[in-house]
Formats: sequence, structure tokens, C-alpha cells
Amino acid sequence: MLRCPVDGSQLELVPPDLLGQINQWIEEKRLFNTADQAVSEPIEAGLRPTGRPVIYPVRAGIPALVPDEAIRLPDEGGADLGN
Repeated sequence: MLRCPVDGSQLELVPPDLLGQINQWIEEKRLFNTADQAVSEPIEAGLRPTGRPVIYPVRAGIPALVPDEAIRLPDEGGADLGN
């Protein structure tokens, strides 16, 4: 079982509808990682820690469990982010 490298919480696979929304936000240049760098490439999957509004991207089948590479999710004023 994979765990969040920051708080040790369990990671869950991002559901397809949220993944589509995340990739749309990436295309719109609305997402940044926790190192404040713009995310420019779509992700094929993502892992979400319970209780934290970030996604660890999966690219080429490899999860990037590096804290600075976690993608911050926008605060959409109550938008359903898969919780």
C-alpha cells in the first residue's frame, strides 16, 4: 500500500471524472505544484492522500511521490473534488 510522503495517510486513486477535471485545469494553466511551479503536462492518473487537497501525479505508470511535485487542487468554492 502506498502512503503519502508528507503525513503517511493512505493514497487513493483519483476517480476518472476528477482526473478529467484536473487535466482540464492543467490545460487552462490553473494548477501549480507545491513548489509553486505551473503544471504544464497532463497526467494519466493521480493518487490523492486522504484529508489533503493535493494530487500526486502518475506519469508513464510511475507515481511521483515527491512532496514538491504534488499538484495543489484549486479551491472551487464547494466544488466536488472527489471527497
